[in-house]
Amino acid sequence: MRRIVRLVIALSVVALAGVAAMATPSFAAQRMWVGFHDDPSFRWSADRQALVARSAQTNATIMRLLVQWNLVAKTRPTSGADPFDPAYNFDDIDEAVRAAQESDQEVILTISGTPSWANGGKAPNVMPTRLADFTDFARAIASRYSGRSTGYPFVRFWAIWNEPNLQQFLTPQFDARGRSLAPANYAKLAAAGYAGVKAGNPLAKIAIGETSARGSDKATGLRPTHSPGKFAELVAKANPRLKFDAWGEHPYPPVPSLPPTAKVRYPNVSLSSLPQLEDSLKKFFKRKSVPIWVTEYGHQTKPPDTLGVSYATQAKYIQQSMSIVAGYPFVEMFIWFVFQDDPGQPWESGVYAQNGSPKGTSPGRFTASARPLDARNGMITLPKGTLTPLLNVYTRRYCATDTTGTSIGMTWRVFQGSRLISVGQQTAPLKLDCTIAARVTVKGGVKKGVTYTVTFALNDISGVVLNRRITVVGV
Repeated sequence: MRRIVRLVIALSVVALAGVAAMATPSFAAQRMWVGFHDDPSFRWSADRQALVARSAQTNATIMRLLVQWNLVAKTRPTSGADPFDPAYNFDDIDEAVRAAQESDQEVILTISGTPSWANGGKAPNVMPTRLADFTDFARAIASRYSGRSTGYPFVRFWAIWNEPNLQQFLTPQFDARGRSLAPANYAKLAAAGYAGVKAGNPLAKIAIGETSARGSDKATGLRPTHSPGKFAELVAKANPRLKFDAWGEHPYPPVPSLPPTAKVRYPNVSLSSLPQLEDSLKKFFKRKSVPIWVTEYGHQTKPPDTLGVSYATQAKYIQQSMSIVAGYPFVEMFIWFVFQDDPGQPWESGVYAQNGSPKGTSPGRFTASARPLDARNGMITLPKGTLTPLLNVYTRRYCATDTTGTSIGMTWRVFQGSRLISVGQQTAPLKLDCTIAARVTVKGGVKKGVTYTVTFALNDISGVVLNRRITVVGV
């Protein structure tokens, strides 16, 4: 299936057409970040390091973790914006992001939950009294994972709050007269979080929303909630100029056993209605495009869940769901919830059972579906005549052992079909965001309508070898 999308972190290309003229290429890719959200497996399990490594073997390129502000900062820090204030406890997150980096994976951190000291002794789903406290925390954690402090990895992707359209995570949703409150409050949270993260790490990419798939849009009932579409509309109404890089969505089917193709009545959202959400987001925020990150999706299995599907059906649904999102040019991320079932996690949608055994062919189906979408192997378009493009290559694993500025060696090869047309060797410094820039030569210049493959055999001083592949299409 063909999909041309901008990567969340677009492959930077500076194309030199001829010797003296500078050409501006278009940025596109046929890829997305695919991985798992599984805090118990990746942060607290006794064999967590092995589980992270195993997730990487399924072609997962990203890990999502939920950072509970109320748990990280149980007491008020002396300096809230200081990433190393002794009141903060980031130990398990530190370990997880290091493990992800060692496995050549990116990380997305979703910040959520207010400490009682920040909201007058209330529950974590109540807004902070002072938004500046949330901004300080966002700045502190983003600074910690900005790549500027030795031993603390660069984290590229961030999200603000978890499912704020549900009362479980943000209350109140409505006031006593039935008027909507949560979207306007969330717009303030999102602005405060965005400002903090960007202050701590200007290179960060930040999603807002992170909305649950369903809501009633009614103040009555046991659980007053907003639908994701209506919530987004009211957030934009509260702040139409709200800054963000993507909208996060959790488009689960309305019943766990229903297939990925299941339809719902908008403004509720399933995988099949993501195009409608995309159109609405562009209208609400007056943008030409709004990238969507699917930061949670999954299907439970039976056993152990009585509402789940068989292992064989889960495997089929994994392939179907990835195929669906791969057809949407605006979806840049797909996170499966979860990797392995855990007694502390009531959602049994892992591709591995609690005992570590595979659920039939689910791991293999995930691996095969994720492989062609690998965002580390980009796809770009270049104008005809381009001779020496400068390509930005993902080298996340090297940041686990090498410092910024370390020389990374490479041999690059350019193929037209199966024919090798140019080859070269060079070194390039490792950048703060764990990428390197490589200048390659396309012999004879890029031809319109022709597809080229650029391969990179990379190595560092420790002998760690990485292989990357960038597909180039002439336009």
